[in-house]
Amino acid sequence: MSLTTKCVDTIRILSAEAIQRANSGHPGMCMGAAPIGYELFAEHLKFSYKNPQWDNRDRFVLSAGHGSMLLYSLLHLFGYDVSIEDIKNFRQLGSKTPGHPEYGKTCGVETSTGPLGQGIGNAVGFALAEAHLAAVFNRPDYPIVDHYTYVLCGDGCLEEGMTYEACSFAGTQKLGKLILFYDKNDITIEGNINATFTEDVATRFIAQGWQVIRVQNANQLSALNKAIELAKSDLTRPSIIICKTSIGYGSPLENTADVHGAPMGEENLQKTKERLKWTYDPFEVPEDVKEHCAEIAEEKLAAEKEWNEMFADYEAEYPELALRYKSYMHGFEPDFRKISENLDFSKPEATRVSSGKILNEIAKEMPNLLSGSADLAPSTKTEIKGAGYFSPENRYGRNIHFGIREHAMAAICNGIQLHGGLRILCSTFFSFSDYMKGGIRMSALMNIPVIYVMTHDSIGVGEDGPTHQPMEQLIALRSIPGLKVFRPCDGKETVAAYVEAFTQNAPTAMILSRQNLNQYENSGLKALTGGYVLADSPKPEVILIGTGSEIDLCMGAKELLEAEGIGTRVVSMPCMEEFERQTAEYRESVLPKSVKARVCVEAASHFAWYKYCGDYGEVVAMRTFGVSAPAKELFEYFGFTKENIAQTAKNCLKNYKSKK
Repeated sequence: MSLTTKCVDTIRILSAEAIQRANSGHPGMCMGAAPIGYELFAEHLKFSYKNPQWDNRDRFVLSAGHGSMLLYSLLHLFGYDVSIEDIKNFRQLGSKTPGHPEYGKTCGVETSTGPLGQGIGNAVGFALAEAHLAAVFNRPDYPIVDHYTYVLCGDGCLEEGMTYEACSFAGTQKLGKLILFYDKNDITIEGNINATFTEDVATRFIAQGWQVIRVQNANQLSALNKAIELAKSDLTRPSIIICKTSIGYGSPLENTADVHGAPMGEENLQKTKERLKWTYDPFEVPEDVKEHCAEIAEEKLAAEKEWNEMFADYEAEYPELALRYKSYMHGFEPDFRKISENLDFSKPEATRVSSGKILNEIAKEMPNLLSGSADLAPSTKTEIKGAGYFSPENRYGRNIHFGIREHAMAAICNGIQLHGGLRILCSTFFSFSDYMKGGIRMSALMNIPVIYVMTHDSIGVGEDGPTHQPMEQLIALRSIPGLKVFRPCDGKETVAAYVEAFTQNAPTAMILSRQNLNQYENSGLKALTGGYVLADSPKPEVILIGTGSEIDLCMGAKELLEAEGIGTRVVSMPCMEEFERQTAEYRESVLPKSVKARVCVEAASHFAWYKYCGDYGEVVAMRTFGVSAPAKELFEYFGFTKENIAQTAKNCLKNYKSKK
């Protein structure tokens, strides 16, 4: 047995043993794709195990995240902070080796993966970020930004619709430093893919502008090496290397679905070891394998050393550019006081328009801010003016034409954000946020500050009708842990949403209006509390709580109620998540328990509001889909009028007093 074969078999056995010990996991891919992982890490991947976050490292994404033990085994062998004890604790509570790779939990994991296809989208984002930063900072003889993005996927990833979106985008953008390994073992959970996936994958990728390379037997490391070199040599196209593998290689269950997603059992594990002539103790890494991989890992450190020396020379020759590079990597802090001084919110204005103004002021202070849209920038007002569009001809462009690819857009933006050096914002109509849900959820799960701008936020969309009028989307996004959902009522609250987005290490969704909204004297950065008193009365008997365009209706209802001698408080609650983070004392000061008559108003699903309306309150909200008609008529038709809100408040007050 050659030493390289022994290294590959070490990965196979370590993976199978860890999965068996956990009595849970996916051994099949780990065993079949082990040669791909080894050849990449040993011969091609540029990394520093001593500094895993080195800027110019190559990125490796395991899109088929169920094969996580493959990655953990590689990280362990090549010096990362993943010990043999961590391997033994695979899938256990609090371990560094969770069931699917998780960003921030395991050294060397570039992104959380598992929902199939997301990792491919992330990898496209990594490659786009590399191309943009290279254009901005590289100079002759100084390739400061110069690295590849590698991604490993299986049949399941390529069956997902979002991979069509992401790979089509990558081909159009000619992201030549993106290399995709396709672990073609023809097996998914339900069996052979001949019942579900018979298309010609190579022809699909050729049509999308990719270089296609085939490796007929992935166990031949020399063939893999030649394929990777060929992929790296073509910088005009992304490359897919179609690798024919055998799922569960070496086990009695090889080439069956039984080895995909369950431990193979002690008897089959022992038979696997016998077939591979493996005579070592459980979880033992042979000394020659250990020394060989450690030697490679040490040799890899030279790349970072050379880069540091080059950067020192670069800094001497281009001091301002080097300083700018460091600013990109460390992050900019926008001066929101200065930005606010340049903004005028004296007239009624749609919050999407306010957002566009704010975005462009921030972009002046943050040259590393990129903005993209799913073909809707003119409507979402998210174009950075004068900054150009990213393309094969213009890698400097700060705007991104994602095309009508909402799901891939979210995943690609996650990759851009994770790459480092850039901030990213993307946009679409709010009703289409459903197409983005998987990517938005991953932003929140990884706790990364991607900014989502969602416009046309309610039945105020009007004539486009119920397909374009969001209804259940607000409650859906509010239910995602860690996602800040802002629905501002005016320009100053929109500024607050941007402050939140750029000062918190978490994703933010801004839900913005199509129609003009009034501006309020008492609004502003108080919106950062999530909920605050916008207008009050000396002795409020009624509290009206609303968001976005419905605040104007609450203010109108307050006038009607005050005219009848009913003290009324209006509370703006642009972000429930932030309001819930405030102290109990603060929340009591805004929504005192003594005021029982409350009306919550929002032109969306009613489900989120019962917590705040209390036992005697009511919710004026949507309980059906909308209809096609002018916006003003729709608001009246569905009861979103100041008169109806005022009457509802009086009914609540009467009901409370009658039972007091």
